[in-house]
Amino acid sequence: MYKLLACDLDGTLMDESFTFTPRVKAAVTLAMERGVSVTLATGRAYPSALLFARELGIALPLICTQGGLIQDPLTGEVLHHTVMPLATTHEIVALSQQRGWHLNLHMDDQISLTGLQHPRSFYDQMFSMPLRVVKDLAAALTRPPAKFIIIAEPEKAGDIVSELRERFAGRLRIVRSHRNFVEGNPLDASKGQALAYLAARLGIPQSQTAAIGDNDNDADMVTWAGLGMAMGNAHPDLKAIADVILPPVDKDGAAVAIENYVLA
Repeated sequence: MYKLLACDLDGTLMDESFTFTPRVKAAVTLAMERGVSVTLATGRAYPSALLFARELGIALPLICTQGGLIQDPLTGEVLHHTVMPLATTHEIVALSQQRGWHLNLHMDDQISLTGLQHPRSFYDQMFSMPLRVVKDLAAALTRPPAKFIIIAEPEKAGDIVSELRERFAGRLRIVRSHRNFVEGNPLDASKGQALAYLAARLGIPQSQTAAIGDNDNDADMVTWAGLGMAMGNAHPDLKAIADVILPPVDKDGAAVAIENYVLA
């Protein structure tokens, strides 16, 4: 039996309804009752991840902002936190202005942006964070952000990823976390590194860890885990490196992972 399970949220434990099915909730509960340490590993900020963790009854430290933050949901203790270099952030702000990208800066548990390009409900559901609309993002950078997200149409997001990876190679970790999201994170922010940290803290060997994800930002976590699983709706690149391909999220693939593999 695996002793530590890290689960992505969006597209893995829940679909775009942002709710857990009864089967998924029951499987997570069963895993914890059987002695498995379960955590969330998400790109969402801590306040948003905390809401879902409480709904599932998860008490383990949460992996948030793509691994840039690990925080205890019971005590609030921050176990790991990293932010983007301020100078690099100014560079991405200038580049986004030149390209006309919809840039969102995540800092101080709120999102700073120059305007809304989607209904307010879109931002509330995807981020569950306060929005701060400003005229000048560069002037709003009073301290380094945790990460940035560029919201783009799926057909354009791939080109943005390629451009940013080339430009910021060795300076930022650029990932695709959603069909509409291109994310920039500090180099030492990754779900895989965070899972390794948490496993060491709990005294659990790598071979007894498992991870489930669906997108590019889950790749290093799925690769590092003793058992790396990709959802049926996952990006093809993630499926290519996973040990197991699960049913898609609308077929309760995460529950299948727990029932048939984690507890097997």
